[in-house]
Amino acid sequence: MNPLLVGLILYIAAQLAIGVIVSRRVRNEDDYLVAGRSMGYTLSVFSIFATWFGAEACSDAAGTVYSDGLSWTSTEPYAYGVAIALAGVWLALPLWSRKLTTIADLFRERFSPGVERFAALLLIPTSLFWAAAQVRVFGHVIAGASGFDHGAAMVIAAGVVIAYTTFGGMLADAVTDVVQGAALVIGLVVILVGMLGELGGLEPALASIDSARLHFAPEENGSWLEIAEAWTLPIVGSLVAQELIARMCSARSGTVARRSALAAGLLYAAVGSIPVLLGLLGPAVLPDLAQPDELLPEFARTRLSTLAYTLFAGALVSAILSTVDSALLVSSSLFSHNIVGRARPNLDERSKLLVARSCTVGFGLVALALASTATSVGDLMELTNGFGSAGIFVLLVFGLFTRFGGTTAAFTALALGAATFVVGYLGAWSFPYLASLAAAFGGYMLVARLSAAQPR
Repeated sequence: MNPLLVGLILYIAAQLAIGVIVSRRVRNEDDYLVAGRSMGYTLSVFSIFATWFGAEACSDAAGTVYSDGLSWTSTEPYAYGVAIALAGVWLALPLWSRKLTTIADLFRERFSPGVERFAALLLIPTSLFWAAAQVRVFGHVIAGASGFDHGAAMVIAAGVVIAYTTFGGMLADAVTDVVQGAALVIGLVVILVGMLGELGGLEPALASIDSARLHFAPEENGSWLEIAEAWTLPIVGSLVAQELIARMCSARSGTVARRSALAAGLLYAAVGSIPVLLGLLGPAVLPDLAQPDELLPEFARTRLSTLAYTLFAGALVSAILSTVDSALLVSSSLFSHNIVGRARPNLDERSKLLVARSCTVGFGLVALALASTATSVGDLMELTNGFGSAGIFVLLVFGLFTRFGGTTAAFTALALGAATFVVGYLGAWSFPYLASLAAAFGGYMLVARLSAAQPR
């Protein structure tokens, strides 16, 4: 049997085993969705890091730098690292102290149940299509290693993720993230050592980088608005992501939540610099690649030993699994807790847990169905990256730190932010996300001031 396939089977089996073992500690909805608020530094740091460090942070980041060089608009990994660290410094303590399960809980407490449901409905598609895209990539990996048809490989991929996420919830997600995070680091280091060895060591490798591919002069990066658009979307989108908020709220204390997010942001930027460096070194090793995002897989396949190649494949699978299980859990938590749970407030803890697990299975099957339509997933992924998050950010800031504005202002911000981004995206505006932020903020401020000026 193919050694690579054997390695993948053993690795996947280990993930399933962890999910089954951890499931014995899951007794209620709180255990399932926020790990009973018991996570310490190791689980918190690696869970945040591994969740954000998806397949695109490896292959796509390296491929983008390979083809376009490094500039101020190269936001991966640094914008995401800044966002995670900023969330730790700014948001972790106030969010954790409220004992939230999802970010939508804050909007129910601060505004109204209607705002809670609207926000949840805006957040679910982003996580769901993100999960679908990762399932498709995972299917490619399994198909390449096994020779299976891609459709069958995607079914296997989805089945694995659904199984261990459904069993163990957030705690299983966090425990597997430790394994997956370690595998990610090892796999990237293996590639880096191999590429440095081929170039004769660190100094000759650095000397091989063409300085013309480093674009840090202002005139080489477009306008400041283009740079702001490139950085604002990943930073703001990450600050309001339920994947991050759930992990901070799963920590055993506010201090653990704050320090873990800060450490995870720094770790993300440090480890994420490896694919950036590999992208800069790539032209000297594999010039004229037709598909730049194939730089890392192609180098691993053609230059590394079977063992080293297997380690890299394990790293790629880790990047995918650590992202897709989190996305499924987020979709499940928002729907089961903030929509079904509010419609059926008399459910006991056992029933709530059953609903949450059923939603995980259901959304996993939806993600599989979406993954089977490659073109639509790719198109919708780009759209949903910014959809809704502008209004969510405005509500997070005003709702968490002020008493200014009420329910009508909140609905206005959510609707204007989402609508403006969709129109800007479909209309090919240069700065659709900045426009959506401005619309959400302006709408909230206007309606809040008009409401405050009305006689009582």
